[in-house]
Amino acid sequence: MKQLTWRKHHKWFGLLCSFFIVMFCLSGIILNHRTTVSGMNVSRKWLPRSYRFQNWNHGLVRGSLQTSIDDKPSILLYGDAGIWLTDSHGSPPEDFNKGLPQGADFRNIRNIVQTNKGELFSAGLFGLYHYNRIKSHWELVRLPMKEERLTDLVVRNDTLIAVGRSYLYVCPAPHRSFRIVQIKAAKEYDGKVSLFRTIWLLHSGELFGSFGKLLMDIIALILIVLCLTGVFYWYLPKHIKKRQKRGKTNRISKDLLNKSLLWHDKLGRWTLFLTLLIGTTGWCLRPPIMIALLFTKTSPIPGTVLDSSNAWDDRLRILRFDTRQNEWLLSTSEGFYTLSSLEAIPVKLSNTPPVSIMGINVLVPDTCGNWLVGSFTGLYVWNRRDNQIRDYYTGDAPPAEKGSPFGEHAIAGYSNDFPKQHYIFDYQTGANFIPMPHNFAVLPISLWKLCVEIHTGRIYTFLEPATLVFIFVAGLLTVWILITGYKIRKRKKVFR
Repeated sequence: MKQLTWRKHHKWFGLLCSFFIVMFCLSGIILNHRTTVSGMNVSRKWLPRSYRFQNWNHGLVRGSLQTSIDDKPSILLYGDAGIWLTDSHGSPPEDFNKGLPQGADFRNIRNIVQTNKGELFSAGLFGLYHYNRIKSHWELVRLPMKEERLTDLVVRNDTLIAVGRSYLYVCPAPHRSFRIVQIKAAKEYDGKVSLFRTIWLLHSGELFGSFGKLLMDIIALILIVLCLTGVFYWYLPKHIKKRQKRGKTNRISKDLLNKSLLWHDKLGRWTLFLTLLIGTTGWCLRPPIMIALLFTKTSPIPGTVLDSSNAWDDRLRILRFDTRQNEWLLSTSEGFYTLSSLEAIPVKLSNTPPVSIMGINVLVPDTCGNWLVGSFTGLYVWNRRDNQIRDYYTGDAPPAEKGSPFGEHAIAGYSNDFPKQHYIFDYQTGANFIPMPHNFAVLPISLWKLCVEIHTGRIYTFLEPATLVFIFVAGLLTVWILITGYKIRKRKKVFR
């Protein structure tokens, strides 16, 4: 292409994408420091209307537990916005979060269980809590955690097991001291990791620990400076010429223009490799490139966080005990496994229900002894004894090939604790459940989760349905802007 064409591409694509690139960078910096911002919330009333809770959707209910509170039969509802108390008659839900941290991220409850002695425990993303019935509030239970999130909670013969993304935390009654259990590697384990996770951690810098995240934060700040100086360089000449026509001079504007060009040019050249790295890796983390990365395995890069001796590092999701088969059933990012005991070698199951890459949300037994398996792919009935799997809604066998992460029914939760009725909670449409209080609609969203919506482009609802390909297009344009900037990197004369 001609030099003039390169310049036009860099100018106009840069102006078009500057706002979005700045938002990518700001949200990315916050995403890199989740624990720092976990206590920060944003009211949903400030977000597009589609982000408000309606009819118990958006994961507001993940599950329920039948119990007794103050000697009254009660039902606890839990999900992305904490814990709520109701009863079998569907009485208006009451707040049951006393003692839990205020941040919405802390109130993302994964499961609630009750021991044989009636003790209540709940697992949030960042901690395990015990309900003190005397003081009527939740209390934090100290775990020997290795800075990982909890994904599930299960009780078996009064032994409490908190499931992390990499380890199990096991505690027999009276639930005072937990021990860490590292599940043994399966026979087919080859030490490889998904290429998608490698690219994901490379994009955030987490692949190289705290240093890597700090480096990517700096690159994000540099991209912000490049966007701002580029906009200044486009706008200020017009402003200066208008003032000159009026017989006025503005030395400050001219100095700012020259400095903008200088910084834009030097920063762009010095950091080209790193800015291209962050741009291309981000582009790869959404469809269609993402699909290919998910099903590609590669050896972990030596010396990085992926080079772990734990075969289940960041792969554990849900643990259940199958009383019908008398064995543990473990859901992981690698599929389903069975264990005769927690110390046994896991055995991978070959014929299993489809689960969305976004994770499993429901794994509960039905009244017939089958398992209900729900995720954003759909809801399936799994008869393990006869090794049969059927779609809950159609009765059909699941598709032979893996498809979209989102099915016709995106299952976010399930409850069978109400008399003569069970409820399936769709992420988008919710469920025909008890009336949802009006104030629930604007329950806060965590700042971190809001930044996820910004970083993935889903927040730009005015672009629908183009939001599905937003990252793919934005990533391509960002890379192209950097390349065209390199092609025209010869320094221009300063404005005099």
